[in-house]
Amino acid sequence: AAMSGAAAPAGPAGRRLRAYTALPVRVVEEHQDVLPFIYRAIGSKHLPASNISFVHLDSHPDLLIPVNMPADTVFDKEVLFSELSIENWIMPAVYAGHISQVLWLHPPWAQQISEGKHNFLVGKDISTTTIRVTGTDDYFLSDGLYVPADQLENQKSLNLHVVLINPTETSNNQEENGEVISAKRLKLNTDDTAHTVAASSSVTSGNLDHSSSNVKNKEIQNASALNRAECSSSSSPRNDECPIREVAKNICQVLQKGDAFVLDIDLDFFSVKNPFKEMYTQTEYEILQELYNFKKPHKDATEEGLLDCVENRVHQLEDLEAAFADLCDNDDEETVQKWASYPGMKPLVQLVHSLKSRMESPDYEMVHQAGLTCDYMELPHHVSTEEEIEGLIQSTKVLLKNMPKPTLVTIARSSLDDYCPSEQVDIIQEKVLNLLGLVYGTLDVRLDYSTNSSL
Repeated sequence: AAMSGAAAPAGPAGRRLRAYTALPVRVVEEHQDVLPFIYRAIGSKHLPASNISFVHLDSHPDLLIPVNMPADTVFDKEVLFSELSIENWIMPAVYAGHISQVLWLHPPWAQQISEGKHNFLVGKDISTTTIRVTGTDDYFLSDGLYVPADQLENQKSLNLHVVLINPTETSNNQEENGEVISAKRLKLNTDDTAHTVAASSSVTSGNLDHSSSNVKNKEIQNASALNRAECSSSSSPRNDECPIREVAKNICQVLQKGDAFVLDIDLDFFSVKNPFKEMYTQTEYEILQELYNFKKPHKDATEEGLLDCVENRVHQLEDLEAAFADLCDNDDEETVQKWASYPGMKPLVQLVHSLKSRMESPDYEMVHQAGLTCDYMELPHHVSTEEEIEGLIQSTKVLLKNMPKPTLVTIARSSLDDYCPSEQVDIIQEKVLNLLGLVYGTLDVRLDYSTNSSL
């Protein structure tokens, strides 16, 4: 890890960046609130203004785009910060030219974007002046964000890598392992690899499936092959952690293309809820899934097919938004029946009746927000056991130990809106901060959130 020395990496054209004396760690509640810290680090020349790699551990990709925001908003940061929300704060920084690589590291229960490498353009849609992408994953299509490259100006290229992180199972039998490890450590003492021996042994669950990742890069394949050889040799002190170390090697290959990197952790990476599941009955939720269902394009869809798909989707969402906005004003039977007569809107009647039977005045805006998450896949919902949390902490530890040191670490709690379970968030945060201290030494931690949950 050449970059992890004290010297700051050289930015473009060899300009030296300033180095922080201690690694800054910024903890916020809502995820979009980390962006001002990143912009500040660019302003103070600790981060370069372009070619930043963004390593994002999260149960959600957060890679959507504010649908109606003019692209040029990104150049007025105060207005920009006020326009962003938790699911759409990264892409504007890509369009602004700051971030050119995003590595979304996701737990096994979050599969919103297909595994592997995605290369596409982010730019300004000539006809609407909003930010759009050429990415054709369902994640982008279902939000109506795809346009062909010839419709985009001020194009920026984004390398998106989607990387699965499995928990590392921590062994129950600590004592026995301790003896084995210390015996190994004696043997290795003269060797400079001694410090890499893990204090507690662990076994990883299942091998990472690399066949699905489209990494064609020869170097990466060689590194993986080398790593496999190293892993299978019995002298390797950490056989159990090999899959994660292999992932780390691949991540390092990607990071070499950037001039600096930011490590960003959403605590819901370790344990996550779908908060909408608890707001609505199962029947109501199923009706939302039916109303908001995204009709996927044909497997080998042409550009024309993709445009049709997006156009239909945009109309569907506009109708639903208008319907629920109308119901906010007046949800009498006449209004409900009027909207239910639209194509595909019939289930609206049953939904509104069900909501009104349970509450005085339903929050229809919230119902629409919930609906928007019911497109081609449910939001991840996996409240982790203590063992699972610990297993992901172990994996993260191996990962970070085998990667260079980031310039800046940002952390989001995501607990007030209940994505990260409120009864677990403080435990997870403590584990993550301890882990960062263990791997990086001195930290400059700032807690930038209110502990008063009524806010």
